Amino acid sequence: MFSIRRWCLLALSVASLLCADAKSSTGDSVLVVVDPKNQDQYSTFFEGLKDGGYDLTFRSPKAEGPVVIEDDAPNFAHVILLAPEARNLGKDITPQSIVQLLSRKTNVIVALPTKQSPLHSLAAEFSLILPPPNTPLISYFPKRDTPSTLIPIKIEDHSSPALTKHIEPVWFSGIPASLGSNPLLVPILRAPSESFASETTVTSGSADAVADSVERGGEGLWAGSSLSLVTGFQATNGARITFVGGAEIFSDELAQKETERHRQSGNAAFSREVAAWTFQENLVLRIDKVEHHPVNATEPNEQYTNNDQVVFSTYISKWNPTKGKWEPYSGLKDLQLEFTMLDPFIRTSLPPVRGAPGKYSTSFRAPDRHGVFKFVVDYKRKGWTSLESSTTVPVVPPRHDGYPRFLSAAWPYYTGAISTSVAFFLFSTIWLAGEVNERKRSKGSKAE
Repeated sequence: MFSIRRWCLLALSVASLLCADAKSSTGDSVLVVVDPKNQDQYSTFFEGLKDGGYDLTFRSPKAEGPVVIEDDAPNFAHVILLAPEARNLGKDITPQSIVQLLSRKTNVIVALPTKQSPLHSLAAEFSLILPPPNTPLISYFPKRDTPSTLIPIKIEDHSSPALTKHIEPVWFSGIPASLGSNPLLVPILRAPSESFASETTVTSGSADAVADSVERGGEGLWAGSSLSLVTGFQATNGARITFVGGAEIFSDELAQKETERHRQSGNAAFSREVAAWTFQENLVLRIDKVEHHPVNATEPNEQYTNNDQVVFSTYISKWNPTKGKWEPYSGLKDLQLEFTMLDPFIRTSLPPVRGAPGKYSTSFRAPDRHGVFKFVVDYKRKGWTSLESSTTVPVVPPRHDGYPRFLSAAWPYYTGAISTSVAFFLFSTIWLAGEVNERKRSKGSKAE
């Protein structure tokens, strides 16, 4: 008995140490699917992940193990697919298995190839519309010595919610994507406004050649900043997947290449930011608990009465990747609460409470309508973890002795009833008094 307890305490202590060292809120195990002969090309990216506390496991695209999912459970917290040129990624790495990974809250980074592959059909599942095969992004501006398919891109601060730091211009080579109307898409890197996607034969800069590419095939010209080069997608369960238009953006060559004279590119920092968002280091929230009770009370009611004054509170935490733990967070300024039955009867702001980190609270009057209601918190913002909470509570009419004896709004009816009764009483009295007098007169006349 003592030995079992000792082993349990030891296991708990080891688990706590692992959780304290983890940078991600979901775990630190990463499976990297990359061709062994190309692995050294991404050493800067991989070393940055290792320095961040991640445990990397490398696997060849055609290898059978380690498997991604075993017994319907993922073996890794994160997966990186850096084998865009591989025709086959193994029997356990298919578009269907990647979707299954997301449903199991595993995060994925996918580098898309320029040629047609199963990964193209995977991107279509997430509302990404890819150009025809062999159609990379091309730009002739600014004037430079590099090929037109290798483009320097400036990143404006706050251009994407997934990027939390200032990043120098990055080099990009690959394909763009047109974004569908799915609200769960998070654009991370946009194409320059002067760039376009076309066949690799259109690299001479000829205006006629570009015009011919527009008219040929009916696909049209993919151009402008509406195209996305690196796109994230956050599932409703919090899992994240990022599609990168070219694996070269993670390479050592572009990380060490200067965008301007004596100005190193920001590829290394950008790659780390993309991994930090995808692996749920940044912009991760959760609801710890919710509370509701009447005003001037502390315990919740099993049911509320019409027009009761109700207080609702929720406690929210944010993941701190530097400390590896959850901390109370009071930075949400646009949080709302809905008190709904079929439709919201009440929608009000849910502001943070001063002096209570992580606590958001508001009070309102229950509607004059009985039924089964719900306290609903539904917070969805691009790049941030979605917050969803629903608490059911009935609202009932007052008991027979719960109504006030007199209603101020009913005084006209009270006055009408009282005046009618008084008038009836006076009329009856006068009528009866007149009848008595008439009888006395008749008797007096007979006596005479």
